[in-house]
Amino acid sequence: MKIIVIDDHALMRELLLKACLEAVPGSRAVGAGTAKLGLELVQARQPDLIILDLALPDRDGLDLLIDLLKVSPRSKVIGLSGYSDEFTLHQVMHSQLNGFVDKKEQTVEQLANAIQCVMSGERYFSESIRRAATSQRNDPVAFSKILSPREQQLLRLFGRGLSNEQVAAALGLSELTVRNHRCRTMAKLGVRTTAELIHYALEKGFIRRESLERISAN
Repeated sequence: MKIIVIDDHALMRELLLKACLEAVPGSRAVGAGTAKLGLELVQARQPDLIILDLALPDRDGLDLLIDLLKVSPRSKVIGLSGYSDEFTLHQVMHSQLNGFVDKKEQTVEQLANAIQCVMSGERYFSESIRRAATSQRNDPVAFSKILSPREQQLLRLFGRGLSNEQVAAALGLSELTVRNHRCRTMAKLGVRTTAELIHYALEKGFIRRESLERISAN
């Protein structure tokens, strides 16, 4: 069995490689520290299993997932993340991941259980995912119920403090279209100012605080 671990933290990558080898005796596991190298390795080796960190420095893990499955469609993929915000968990639930492990809540033993479940044809999701699914089902104002997929995409850019002109340029839309989307999104969320919109995006996980800090520094 061939396994590839894609995680940018060297120590975590080594721990994950060890856990994989212990969970599947006789397997061969290699690691990659970037999305670019990970994609190249997956294309070349066609692994049975990919352990994928969803917060890579050079690319969003769930965006990378689409390309990983294009070049190696038979691979099973388990996602890892230290983030348990609503947006991340919503994305995970609606992705092609075969499993998800919460870095903050789960242990190496639980990762081994996840590997065994996924490789036997089942799907595995951490307790945080199950709690999130229940919470979103019961919340009448969950963002997934009131915002369209396009509005969710735009909120990731609005949350960075980008102007209508900047968002329009990034997505190839007209400035008027973006302005209309911004107004509708703010109305649906019950916010009146850009500051309130950014706060909502931060609270729900559409944007990370460290990303805002990098933007402010530049």
